[in-house]
Amino acid sequence: MGSFKLMLIIFVLGAAGGGYMYVQNLQKNLEVAQANNAVLETAVSTNEQTINALQEDYAKVQQELQQVNAEFSATREQNNLLRDRLSNIDLGLLAQTKPDSIERAVNRGTTNATRCFEILSGAALTDQEKEATNGKDFNKECPWLWPGDNTATAE
Repeated sequence: MGSFKLMLIIFVLGAAGGGYMYVQNLQKNLEVAQANNAVLETAVSTNEQTINALQEDYAKVQQELQQVNAEFSATREQNNLLRDRLSNIDLGLLAQTKPDSIERAVNRGTTNATRCFEILSGAALTDQEKEATNGKDFNKECPWLWPGDNTATAE
């Protein structure tokens, strides 16, 4: 019976040693899994932040697109008004009958159109433009740029 007890003790000690090593291995695996989980949580958080930033950027782009489309529509409307206004005028006939008057009108229109481009490019408004009471007083070629009051500047 002594050898049986010895074998049983060896078996129990072997099982306990094996169990101990198994638990140690499980603890190491758990530590690795916890570290991986922390990395994944960081990645998920970063991805969520990126998604939120992309959604915000997309919303801004959509808003800017709407603004550009509205400005394009307003420009198209102004072009149509100009086309309609010019289609009712026979510039050739007027140039023959009143060349000085047409020259002054063309030069004034060119000066006003150039000023429109300057304002659209960010130039500061002149005192006369700031004091304008309506769009035509502001600039006959681009009255839609009139800021509407004396304190605003054109954008």
